[in-house]
Amino acid sequence: MLVLTRKLKEAIQIGDDIEVKILAVDGDQIKLGIDAPRNIEIHRKEVYLDIQKENHEAARKVSLEGLRGYIKRDQT
Repeated sequence: MLVLTRKLKEAIQIGDDIEVKILAVDGDQIKLGIDAPRNIEIHRKEVYLDIQKENHEAARKVSLEGLRGYIKRDQT
């Protein structure tokens, strides 16, 4: 893990397309601004983990037999 120290209004660059800037510091909270291409999904970690959990649960509910039936119906 890379650990950086940044002051207010300073930024870090990730690759060519992503910039993370410190916008405000208020007590123990930091406000970040993230400038990235629209095709890059950005989520808070807890939201990302919820999405991954829901995707995993949905994938478990899909059976191969159900998919085969759908593919056969779609081809007719």
